[in-house]
Amino acid sequence: MKSIFITVTVLSSVVACMPMVYAKTPAQADKVLRVAFEAPDDGFDMVKTFNYYSGNVADVIFERLVQYDYLADPVKLMPGTAQSLPVIEKNGQVYTFKIKSGIYFTDDPAFKGKRRELVAEDYVYSIKRILDPKNHASSFSFIDNKIVGANALIEQAKKTGNFNYDAKIEGIKALDKYTIQFTLTQPDYNFPYILAYSSFGATAREVVEYYKDRLAMHPVGTGPYMLSKYVPRSKIELVANPDYRGFVWNFKSTGTAWDNQLVKEMSGKQMPQIGKVNISIIEEEQSRWLAFQSKQLDFDKVTSNAIPKVLDHNNQLKPAIKKQGIRLYANKEAEITYSMLNMRDPVVGGKSLDKIALRRAIAMSFNVNEYIRILRKGQAVKAEMLVPAGISGHNPDYRSSIGYNPVLANKLLDHFGYKKGADGYRNLPNGKALTLKINTESGSSSVMYSELWKKNLDAIGIRADFKVSNFADNLKAATQCQYMMWSGAWHADYPEGENFTQLLYGPNVGRGNQSCYQSTAYDNLYKQAMQQPPEKRIPFYEKMSRQIEADNTWILQDTRIRNWLIQPEVQGFKAHPIMNTNWQYLDIASPNQK
Repeated sequence: MKSIFITVTVLSSVVACMPMVYAKTPAQADKVLRVAFEAPDDGFDMVKTFNYYSGNVADVIFERLVQYDYLADPVKLMPGTAQSLPVIEKNGQVYTFKIKSGIYFTDDPAFKGKRRELVAEDYVYSIKRILDPKNHASSFSFIDNKIVGANALIEQAKKTGNFNYDAKIEGIKALDKYTIQFTLTQPDYNFPYILAYSSFGATAREVVEYYKDRLAMHPVGTGPYMLSKYVPRSKIELVANPDYRGFVWNFKSTGTAWDNQLVKEMSGKQMPQIGKVNISIIEEEQSRWLAFQSKQLDFDKVTSNAIPKVLDHNNQLKPAIKKQGIRLYANKEAEITYSMLNMRDPVVGGKSLDKIALRRAIAMSFNVNEYIRILRKGQAVKAEMLVPAGISGHNPDYRSSIGYNPVLANKLLDHFGYKKGADGYRNLPNGKALTLKINTESGSSSVMYSELWKKNLDAIGIRADFKVSNFADNLKAATQCQYMMWSGAWHADYPEGENFTQLLYGPNVGRGNQSCYQSTAYDNLYKQAMQQPPEKRIPFYEKMSRQIEADNTWILQDTRIRNWLIQPEVQGFKAHPIMNTNWQYLDIASPNQK
């Protein structure tokens, strides 16, 4: 089994890019790709959501200035709507992009019958939406204090209640119709990676002002696909954008057998080939597995319960599966999973020693190795620090100071006054019952996860009350700091540790900081790290990890190994370490029969 690891490549101003083909889309209507999401999206205004599944759809609707090379390992950027990678000046403080001419938004009533070309001002406007305090943009943290002149406009908006979209910002300028220049407060070689994230796709001002609070259900972009049908929390249908300019599939193999096969079957094709993408929301693992088995899905991740049926002891496909022509692609995710404790909750939050002791005991009660063995079926590795393996800023020798130790956890609770009652469960130091309220989702894997947590918490005498909801509602509650405990995962948006450590930065509460964690010590380390070039940030990331272990707001769990099953008809499939969506790079050898 091949695991993919990511390292950061040095950006140059020129790379080989996909040849432009200014013509109607080559996509064929009878080529229908069928995929499933494990949880619902939250609409497609990526300024106002950081829902992973929303991002999957947004990636093929809204285009960024730069994008990732589909096959390159280590990952590297290539031009998106830009003619080339940026001209970099002042040691990474000034970035200038030239946008390709002749790129158009999909037709929409917002444009009043006129064909609307993409221009530099669209990116200026789109980034201003991220800066607007009213939008509470999760991706604001990516550019917070980085754009020259932005802070003054933000502060003015906070005072007046309105962001002045017509005001000029020194650090984001349209030099002419097709040229945009960014000036940063200090050098930052991660900046182009940030611009590849889905929130930084171009949105037309006319569309935002036309749809207003309905914008999330009416995404209008310049990308290869457009939204044709949308049933929230049920189904999403995309169709090929008829006016998309297209490109030639011309990526270079990394030398692996898998890449070599992709190059053989895909090189030279006019893209995209897929005419329609049907997305079903299937939260139950067994239902997804049955859908794949019955050929209702063209590819999917192997569910935990299906792993023993699919993989042998060498993590290879079993003969019965291989006989069907199904292929396996395995990769280690650029992610960490964790449980979060709300630092503003009156029971588990706070900085007093008894509260810290409670959180630490909860952390020490959880058996991560058992979790990986039972729930992941061995298809994961234990997470040790905030920055996962393969991401710049990770130290492979780092080990967490928090381990599985229920004996010590019990002693800690005893010492700080969490006494057991007659029923064997503990009370708070004030004598009131201690109950840990844990938000979770439906589905067999969530049930098993809850059962494991209950077993672990029972061992230290803590009651658990599981509140079952859906992912979107749990995410909303976490963003608003209205929960006690919830579990989540963070997949890299760009390949640098900042993307993970910003999740616990104090000013990001209400955005990505769902633990509602505010620590002067942590925030100071974060600020110091951001003043260093990426290669010098590891010591700061290590100290930040230690601070989280001291405060115990997160309980780190694992990094998953994803096993993808691909139906025989699908060509061009590869799971990219950073990029969410690969639909525009795929083909179907023989159209699906409906």
